[in-house]
Amino acid sequence: VQLQAFGGGLVQPGGSLRLSCATSGFTLDEYDIGWFRQAPGKGREGVSCISSSGGTTYHADSVKGRFTISKGNAKNTLDLQMNDLKPEDTGIYYCMSTVEGTPYFGQGTLVTVSS
Repeated sequence: VQLQAFGGGLVQPGGSLRLSCATSGFTLDEYDIGWFRQAPGKGREGVSCISSSGGTTYHADSVKGRFTISKGNAKNTLDLQMNDLKPEDTGIYYCMSTVEGTPYFGQGTLVTVSS
């Protein structure tokens, strides 16, 4: 099982970024999957997740209304559209899925929101 997040970068407050996660070694449509982030000096926190069917999504209160999680157009990919970014959104973003009872975190991508 492998997950690789990409699409991070430096963006000004109020800007947008779209993160993607490429997965392999499992069938994405069979497992729930989500995004976590870790801000500098803080613990990892859940941001958004989507059910295996794609029919149910969850967003943390801190990002609700600004972030949207979705299955990607490419097979076995996951996206996170982030709008109206704030400095407190700065951190390393990871995609994560629990496959056959084992949690897998992919390599993260750094998002920096700063003027």
